[in-house]
Amino acid sequence: MAPQRNLSSGRIVFSRPLAFWLGTIALSVGTFLHIPMFVHAAHMGYQLVGMPIDGWMILGMILIVVGLGMAVYGLIPKTDPEVRARLAHIRVKALDDVPLGRTHIVLLTVLAIAILIDIMKPTTLGFVVPGMAKEYGLKSPLNPDGKIPVALLPLSGITGTVLGSFIWGWMADWIGRRPTILLAALLFIATSICGAMPTFSLNLLMCFLMGLSVGGMLPIAYALTAETIPARHRGLLMILMGGDLSLAYFVTSALSAWLQPEFGWRILWLIGAPTGLLLILISRWIPESPRFLLATGRTEEAKQIMDRFGASIVEVSKDEALAVEQRIQGRFSQLFKRPFIGLSVGLGLYAVAFGLVQFGFLLWLPTNLRVAGFDVAAADGLIARASLLGFPVTFISAFLYAFWSSKKTLLLFAMLTCAALLGFVFFEGTVTQNTLLIYGLIVLIIMGVSTATTDLMPTYAAEVYPTSLRGRGSGFIAGASKVGGVLGIGLVVAGITPPTFTGAALLGAIPLLLALVVLAIRGIETRRRRLEEITAEQVGADLVS
Repeated sequence: MAPQRNLSSGRIVFSRPLAFWLGTIALSVGTFLHIPMFVHAAHMGYQLVGMPIDGWMILGMILIVVGLGMAVYGLIPKTDPEVRARLAHIRVKALDDVPLGRTHIVLLTVLAIAILIDIMKPTTLGFVVPGMAKEYGLKSPLNPDGKIPVALLPLSGITGTVLGSFIWGWMADWIGRRPTILLAALLFIATSICGAMPTFSLNLLMCFLMGLSVGGMLPIAYALTAETIPARHRGLLMILMGGDLSLAYFVTSALSAWLQPEFGWRILWLIGAPTGLLLILISRWIPESPRFLLATGRTEEAKQIMDRFGASIVEVSKDEALAVEQRIQGRFSQLFKRPFIGLSVGLGLYAVAFGLVQFGFLLWLPTNLRVAGFDVAAADGLIARASLLGFPVTFISAFLYAFWSSKKTLLLFAMLTCAALLGFVFFEGTVTQNTLLIYGLIVLIIMGVSTATTDLMPTYAAEVYPTSLRGRGSGFIAGASKVGGVLGIGLVVAGITPPTFTGAALLGAIPLLLALVVLAIRGIETRRRRLEEITAEQVGADLVS
């Protein structure tokens, strides 16, 4: 039995709504029971180190675990266990033929908000590291005498995102795109209690769990968008929707410059609870992917959702419907078999390289600016202004991706990022004394990382993999970018590569050059092509127009 549908609102509701909403309430209450301990530490500058865990926090943790279990149970759709063996013989080309309408715009807006909330989690890491190192006496460039490296915090978080990307990709191809997004939102709320943890070890655990939730949101949101937006608008609108990393850096750095001097670093984690609740509230405008529903045999649900987009579906012959999908196994191992192995390796290297830039350079940017003599407000304010200057580039990248070339646009922004990183190497001694130069280089790097990681890579990955692999493929690319982060942060923890401007720049520039070569050879063009056409070309099948 499929989830029931509310015909008056045109939206899918939960098959177990009571379990979901009771679980969400219990989880939220459990989260907010951690706030009193933070408030009571106001007279100590909101430092909780050494404080015992009180009874309210213990009750809150129990409610979070119980509530999360209930909510997850409410998210799992009631489906026939044999339904996945019955592939519907339906062409989804109608989705690509409809004009762009209000339903599309609402979906894009809601998913853009979801992506912004998601990206703010890892960007916050760089802004909490200096304050956390000071409170716990951890080893960092600002406190070289510490024994335990503060880099363990981002390492635990980024390790969680690697696992989360793979797990969420698998879940999206199992229970659906929409339930997976909601599960990530629930974890956003639960893991915000990282800001109330009194010990560094508990911070590491909560940061790891936070990484699990962050790892899955971005690729699944792109997969859902790719499967819903008409082909002629898909590339342009997905790039515009994902232009959130620059905005995320601006919002996070602005919040840090505003709140952290007064409330300390912990406040940046605690604001994750209301943003997660916001995401759940606006999820009523997020439908399930019609292509996913068709691929899993849930034809009636797909028809109802396609009605909302002004689309109709067309019955086709069995041979035509199965021409592509018959040769594709919905397994993770298929990503590394013909015909996808070359593309997976090339795009995976590209993702790893940009992960090294994001978590090997940008992660340590606030710390390095303070080492160079900037105070908290000045350093975070500089990053906020640089992020804001880089934001308009999203529109340029969207135009190039949609009207020039998807593949060449990926290569172009990788080249610009690499050039900016090498600028920090060549001007090592003077870069922090030249305001115009450091602004320019930071703008280029934030622009490149933002465009590549949240615009180009997720969009491209959602286009090049077929429906039965789209969640896994998108999750793999997202996970690969976080593997780069694990490598970069792991080197810092091991003491091999200190997070100076020069060392962090080289850490990203060298593998990025290698990725440019591989992707130039193995990349394929997706500009304004139907998803089924792209898949058919790769597997050698002929689709009937």
